[in-house]
Amino acid sequence: MRHRLRALTVGGLALLTAATALPASAAAPDRTDRPSGGGLSAVIRYTEYGIPHITGKDYAQLGFGQGWAQAADQVCTLADGFLTLRGERSRHFGGDATPPDRSLSSAATNLSSDLYFRGLRDARTVEKLLDRPAPIGPSRQAKELMRGWAAGYNAWLRQNRITDPACRTSGWVRPVTALDVAERSYAMAQLAGRGAFPDGTTDTRPQDGSASRAAGTPDPAKASRELFDHRGKGMGSNAVAFSGSTTAGGRGLLLGNPHYPWQGGARFWQSQMTIPGELNVMGSTLLGLPVVAIGHNADMAWSHTVSTGMAMSLYELKTAPGDPYSYLVDGKPERMTERAVTVPVRGKDGRTTDVTRTQWWTRFGPVTTRLDDMPLPWTAGSVYTLVDPNVTNLRMTDAFLALGKARGVPDVQDALRRTQGLPWVNTIAADSRGHSLYTQSQVLPRVTDELAKRCSTPLGRQTFPASGLAVLDGSRPDCALGDDPDALQPGTFGPAAMPTLVDAPYAENSNDSPWLANADRPVTGYPRIFGDIETARSLRTRGAVEDVAAMAKRGKLKVADLERQQFANRVPAGDLAATDVAKACAALPGGKATGSDGKSVDVSAACDALARWDRTARAGSKGALLFDRFWRALLRTVPEQRLWRVPFSAAAPVTTPNTLNTSDPGFAKALADAVGELRAAGIAMDAPLGEHQFVVRNGKRIPISGGTHPLGVWNMIEARWDAPRGGYTEVVHGSSYIQAVGFDGSGCPVARTLLTYGQSSNPRSPHYSDQTELFSAGRMVTSRFCEKDVLASPKLKVVRVREH
Repeated sequence: MRHRLRALTVGGLALLTAATALPASAAAPDRTDRPSGGGLSAVIRYTEYGIPHITGKDYAQLGFGQGWAQAADQVCTLADGFLTLRGERSRHFGGDATPPDRSLSSAATNLSSDLYFRGLRDARTVEKLLDRPAPIGPSRQAKELMRGWAAGYNAWLRQNRITDPACRTSGWVRPVTALDVAERSYAMAQLAGRGAFPDGTTDTRPQDGSASRAAGTPDPAKASRELFDHRGKGMGSNAVAFSGSTTAGGRGLLLGNPHYPWQGGARFWQSQMTIPGELNVMGSTLLGLPVVAIGHNADMAWSHTVSTGMAMSLYELKTAPGDPYSYLVDGKPERMTERAVTVPVRGKDGRTTDVTRTQWWTRFGPVTTRLDDMPLPWTAGSVYTLVDPNVTNLRMTDAFLALGKARGVPDVQDALRRTQGLPWVNTIAADSRGHSLYTQSQVLPRVTDELAKRCSTPLGRQTFPASGLAVLDGSRPDCALGDDPDALQPGTFGPAAMPTLVDAPYAENSNDSPWLANADRPVTGYPRIFGDIETARSLRTRGAVEDVAAMAKRGKLKVADLERQQFANRVPAGDLAATDVAKACAALPGGKATGSDGKSVDVSAACDALARWDRTARAGSKGALLFDRFWRALLRTVPEQRLWRVPFSAAAPVTTPNTLNTSDPGFAKALADAVGELRAAGIAMDAPLGEHQFVVRNGKRIPISGGTHPLGVWNMIEARWDAPRGGYTEVVHGSSYIQAVGFDGSGCPVARTLLTYGQSSNPRSPHYSDQTELFSAGRMVTSRFCEKDVLASPKLKVVRVREH
């Protein structure tokens, strides 16, 4: 049935009555990739919880609607990100301040951030990539989405008044261009490489000395392992795909549970994007991207998890004798390229002055003098340069677009082969035909184990086995990265090298390497740079594998089973250790233990609380908070090698290590510290978790279930500890866009979704906390993907948005 659109004009917008909508059978335009002219428009239909269903007749108009709707919900967060990309944080907030948002880079200060992004702009890095033909440059469709997104964002700014107090009176909310949108995507693609460590590249100069290794680092292997923790700080994920052999209807199921920040530009935002006859996909994306990054269509659902692949590597170069600004390649000197970058900086007196710093570049990439806490000194003998293949492509938008069009697991694999554009994630997918998939298809420097063995410098011989960070001898031509025949980009691995598992009963990842995507079908044979093998897994991986393997074995699974898994809030660390902790606590002489400060603490009340605890991190769980604070203290106090009585065994990787070593002196100390901490805060040992783990939204306290990564909880939540205010008072990161998707053969997916922090960060929006309250209650939103379901929404509001 066709519905004629009747427009009403309200507040400058053309509104459609809620009884009308775009027809499901609307004819597709002849060429959806043909650039639209001026006067872009789109139709946005809002259903419950402010979820927009956006329809455009081509990619530019679809992008227009996406940009408009994102601005309506998140204008301040988006504008702050574009301020960062322009390299103007120091102009407005001073150079020494720490950027509040790490979604675009991990710069330590505004000045470092500005130098990094101004350097990219001065070099016209993204502009040059936009000019390159696909697939190295973006496709026309991707460019049109970016152009439309910028136009939609700008149109919203022109036609609406900002009500969010975060930027309502600021002077830095400005219109954007398609180049700004492309730069945002480009920055996100570098978050596991150059963008994670900009501080070492933005102000480089030679140092005194002649050391050729990372001087001042007592344990480079340990430091390199910590790099992954730095890159993934605030971001992680769980996802599992079940094949049809385990489900009630013989079709696939997918549960995605990304763990991303609850504030800033790395928030997810949910929408449905439709070009009739061309594209129909629903899910979420990171703010500022014009595509769905995690989601489902009528036939397939997918999610991503942060991978263990080391997306960057280093070359150690020999400097030319007497000239630290030249380096040797095959014995011949090459002069570095000098780039002077200038940024305006606001002083404490309010005056703005220009600050200039020098960046040096080699043929391989920028000179770097440190990676986080690992110093890389530029000496009279050597210099380090950072290699990140994600800085020379703009394929991420096309990769997400191709996934949204995929009709099944084979199409997903084909999309990843064609685009080769995912920078730092695994992909987990399931489809309506019963297929399941795990693959670590990401852009990685082509460092084979053989190349690392042959070309690693002394530093690299320590870091590569420990973390996959290669440090190669860049002075030797035979140490070049080489090419895979199926790789789109020189110096990267091709699709055939990607660790992949197809049609396993379950395929799961919780941010460990590919090895145990399915414990019965281990994935092996990949180079070290992809991740480790036959090493201890995190408790989150172990708990997840236990849970999903049991679900697969039980069989007859439905979407409801996925929802139960999401909100079970089981604490694997508690299952392993809480009984032993309670017994050892009860055996302490006099019920007392000595804390880190040397004071004796009566811990007897904790013994009973831990014994009675239900081993979950539900809001009502009594004893969960105590165990959490104890576990944190224990991991700070007792080294991993002394923590367990039974060590890790590769023959039993899901169940080892086990049996807590309660005889270690650090055990009683950690228990005393936890008890003393809660007592000082006035918190009872058996206080319900939700009374002290909560968020406040417009004055209302909302209890939050879930637990941390070290505890192994699937429903991962990390919050700020603020004892004076009552405990964990604001979630930093954790469960964000959750989706549980199945298929029943009707053509309409059976999907439940939840955006834990809601669509808007504006306290004045009705969608500021509505889904947070659902999350607190352990409930999800029934997805309205098909036309009949959208039309049936009791909250349906239809808006036609126009450029002029």
